[in-house]
Amino acid sequence: MGRKVTLATCSLNQWALDFEGNLTRILKSIEIAKQRGAKYRLGPELEICGYGCADHFYESDTLLHCFQVLKSLLESPLTQDIICDVGMPVMHHNVRYNCRVIFLNKKILLIRPKMLLANYGNNREFRWFSPWSRPRYVEEYFLPRMIQDLTGQTTVPFGDGVLSTKDTCLGSEICAELWNPRSPHVDMGLDGIEIFTNSSASYHELRKADHRVNLIKSATTKSGGIYLFANQKGCDGDRLYYDGCAMIAINGDIVARGAQFSLEDVEVVTATLDLEDVRSYRGERCHPHMEYEHKPYTRIKTDFSLSDCDDRCLPTHQPVEWIFHTPEEEISLGPACWLWDYLRRSGQAGFLLPLSGGVDSSSTACIVYSMCVQICQAVKDGNSQVLEDVQRVVNDSSYRPEDPRELCGHLFTTCYMASENSSEDTCNRAKDLAAQIGSVYIHTNTHTHHLNINIDMAVKGMLGIFSMVTGKWPQFRAKGGSARENLALQNVQARIRMILAYLFAQLCLWAQGKPGGLLVLGSANVDESLTGYFTKYDCSSADINPIGGVSKMDLKCFLQYCVKSFQLTALIGILDAPPTAELEPLTDGKVVQTDEADMGMTYSELSVIGRLRKISKCGPYSMFCKLIHSWKETFSPSQVATKVKHFFRMYSINRHKMTTVTPSYHAENYSPDDNRFDLRPFLYNTQWAWQFRCIDNEVSSSTEQCDFGYVYSHYNPNIQVYDY
Repeated sequence: MGRKVTLATCSLNQWALDFEGNLTRILKSIEIAKQRGAKYRLGPELEICGYGCADHFYESDTLLHCFQVLKSLLESPLTQDIICDVGMPVMHHNVRYNCRVIFLNKKILLIRPKMLLANYGNNREFRWFSPWSRPRYVEEYFLPRMIQDLTGQTTVPFGDGVLSTKDTCLGSEICAELWNPRSPHVDMGLDGIEIFTNSSASYHELRKADHRVNLIKSATTKSGGIYLFANQKGCDGDRLYYDGCAMIAINGDIVARGAQFSLEDVEVVTATLDLEDVRSYRGERCHPHMEYEHKPYTRIKTDFSLSDCDDRCLPTHQPVEWIFHTPEEEISLGPACWLWDYLRRSGQAGFLLPLSGGVDSSSTACIVYSMCVQICQAVKDGNSQVLEDVQRVVNDSSYRPEDPRELCGHLFTTCYMASENSSEDTCNRAKDLAAQIGSVYIHTNTHTHHLNINIDMAVKGMLGIFSMVTGKWPQFRAKGGSARENLALQNVQARIRMILAYLFAQLCLWAQGKPGGLLVLGSANVDESLTGYFTKYDCSSADINPIGGVSKMDLKCFLQYCVKSFQLTALIGILDAPPTAELEPLTDGKVVQTDEADMGMTYSELSVIGRLRKISKCGPYSMFCKLIHSWKETFSPSQVATKVKHFFRMYSINRHKMTTVTPSYHAENYSPDDNRFDLRPFLYNTQWAWQFRCIDNEVSSSTEQCDFGYVYSHYNPNIQVYDY
């Protein structure tokens, strides 16, 4: 009997409910695995229907179509003579489970349900599935008639079993089970299982990849073994981007890995490994017969070998070094891949972005440019699917993208919407960046390919209607108006820009005699969403937002990266300029309004506060208690108290804005996204009377006595409690 096994895992760009496309990609991965000599192929979690089906998991149609796809897989000649491990939902005893279905040569060997469900962050698996709560227990599952007729089986094993071939033993984990302190691979290793498999739908977050890799290395460092990790990739229909990283490890070393970000719909990773290396490792480091006290796993035996008798000349894979992307590279690659998936699957013809000349909109523009860079590289590398998609998007079957700037001109339209409060500096910065990335640029000056957009006429028209009804004309604060007038005048400008953005997105190509419409891109960062420092239904209201989950500090670092990597020198002036909304009157032609002055704190401070609120689960009092120590070199306790109170007041006044915020790429684990990641009320008592009184008591008990400037211990009717 041989000792070397060739195993395959993969990353697939599956799409929720796209059963036809999902089947095609699964079969393609199996075909590639067989071509490389693999005898076992592992796929991502719920790959048949797609992980992001959400409440469609409740529908009987979803279960039916999954079994129809499974039938097609069983019938396909491609699945013969290779153990196939696919993911799909299965209902057993009227309970819905997230399962692995393992089959070989038209016979189902085992259905393994997920035991530890993901119910944190963006995951809500308990909403749709139940965990299998009987460790090491297997029972019979009655197959649907369509599968019975094909396989000749009436029932198959269902439960926490393992697969025993003639030469080794394999056990399954599913996604979150790896991250759990009671991971099944620990007990499986002690029971002699040599190959662990993990099918995941693990989504991207900045600075997360190393945690995933370290967990997999640790899983086989402790007790030896081979570990296969499969993951979904791409946008399967919502805010998440699944970032691949399929990999194979043995005895604590990564020996094969796939890309974290790519435009390949199907990526297969294979490795040839020596089972004797596992046995030798375990022989020295662990003694299962002394340490394992649980009931043994039920072994489902199959008359099949993963190895060949004559494998002496077959080379084995050696450890590889995993070089992780920097956060700036992750921002450049992840959101760009997500945008491409969204564009090609939406049926639209490109993107439109209101480009203000600031850090946020410039970051969105650079991500689109990065998308074009990746598309051109993929076509150059022979990716026929990307080429086909590009030709369909631009409506030209002969088109072949070679230069990112030229491709940007086909896919990307930017516009600078000037008002009387706009400065020449921001106008020029936006124009220069648009020229460098090659976008179709809509500007106030009229040139051959430019349109004239100035919002002043629309703003005056709106105010004229208001004046006609009320007999009053609001004024900016700089001209003697009240705070409420000042805010309303800023908001009307912002909302008119949103209306114009959608108008041009719908009709811009029509005006040029071209088919299709454009997707409007937003550009509000995660910190602005956290504090509500944006107008509800302004230019932040778009179809999608690639930077809505990224902090301002990370975006600045990303733009510095773009200066070096893409030679976009126009970004230097953008980085040097203070962030400003440019919604209040200029003074001597210069901007006096700045974001940080409006917010009452810096973006750096907001990043700290945002992480404490979400990741550390801090309310006002706990946050204050932490910040008086971490900020002690910069602020006194009373100053910290003022900042904490100011933040929570802004946050609670503006939380309602998160209910309508544009769907954003999820990148930060302190995102305030109200859809399913950060579930909070949106109508607060903004006085926070009890909480702020606790803070005041702490400050009073210290040696420093000072005036806080804010009194929140009783209701003040003059305090604004709702912002628009």
